[in-house]
Parts: sequence; C-alpha cells; structure tokens
Amino acid sequence: MAVKDIAEAVVVMDRVKVVELVKTEIAAGTEIDEILNAGLIDAMDIVGQKFSDGSLFVPEMLMAAKAMKAGLEELKPHLSAGAAVSRGTVIIGTVKGDLHDIGKNLVALMMEGAGMDVVDLGVDIDAEKFVKAAIEHNAGVVALSALLTTTMPTMETIVAAIKEAGIAVKTIIGGAPVTAAFADQIGADGFSADAPGAVELTRKLLAA
Repeated sequence: MAVKDIAEAVVVMDRVKVVELVKTEIAAGTEIDEILNAGLIDAMDIVGQKFSDGSLFVPEMLMAAKAMKAGLEELKPHLSAGAAVSRGTVIIGTVKGDLHDIGKNLVALMMEGAGMDVVDLGVDIDAEKFVKAAIEHNAGVVALSALLTTTMPTMETIVAAIKEAGIAVKTIIGGAPVTAAFADQIGADGFSADAPGAVELTRKLLAA
C-alpha cells in the first residue's frame, strides 16, 4: 500500500476506500503533506485532465471531488497543526439573484483538492458580502458564479465593488452563459468555462 493508492481511489470515485487508505497512511506515520499532495491533490489533477480530454464528465468529476473531500476531512485535524502550507485563500459564491450551486460546489471542491483554503459563501450573495469576506479572510482570489443571464450584470457590480474597496484581490468568473469577452468587459481578472480550468487559473493568479 502506498500514497499512490489513495490517488487511484479518488480517480475511480471510491469514497470509502479513500477514507480507509488515508487513515491507514496517517497511522503508519506517512508525512501529512505527502498524503495531501501525492494522494489527493495529484488525483484531482488527473481527474481534471480526464475531464479535459473527454473521458470523464461532470457527474463523475463531482463524485471524485467528493471522494477527495472525504479524504481531506481525515487530514484536516493534522493540517491545522501546520503540516501543510496553504496555497492561498479563495472566496467563492453564486451571485445575488441566482440559486444554482452545482458548478460552484464542484469548483470549490476541486480548489480544496488543489490545496487552497476555500470560503464558500453559498448562493444569492451580494457585493457587500463578497467584499467583507475577501477582507476578513485576506483572500487572494474571489470567484463568482452565475447560471442565469439575468444575474450576469450583478457580476459587474461585485467586481466594481471589490475594486472600489481597494483590496488586493483578483476576481474570476464562470457559469454557463459567461464568456471571456464578458470577463474583459466587466474588468474581471479571468474566466473559465469549467472547474479544472478555474483551478488552474486560480493557481496562476495566486502565484502571481
């Protein structure tokens, strides 16, 4: 048994096995950051690649992300002791007037799997709440989701509010009707059409 078995269990969406293997590795004294990086984070990179090449679809990706999350929950008591370094903090939420959350939830799970601290505000979130959370958590990125064309203008309001607040945080947007051109139009720092792309974009923005 090795840490790579954890990654394989995540990729095949076996939540129970992921938890069992993570517990075993912790008990065996395996480095916590090795379990996190080689077991969980690497697995979600593989899942993201499989989605990009068309061999995995959103339902499977969501199941794999939930399996990863279950393993992450086992690690959290140990991570709090400083065993692993966060790759940055992301505030995520669906904008005011929109109650859709499946895509947003998937992005949040995959960001956690990539080693980021994610603060999920939920759905129907206004500009004030995004700004307040970004300041409170010293976030590097704010991720906005919208599934309705009628709520897309709210994204512009939120991006403007964040800039007016004068905080050093990048904004990214996504959702079925959202485009790169719209991101440019409203002054957002980036756009992604899918969850793996959102994770990669956020990595780059946090490292910048």
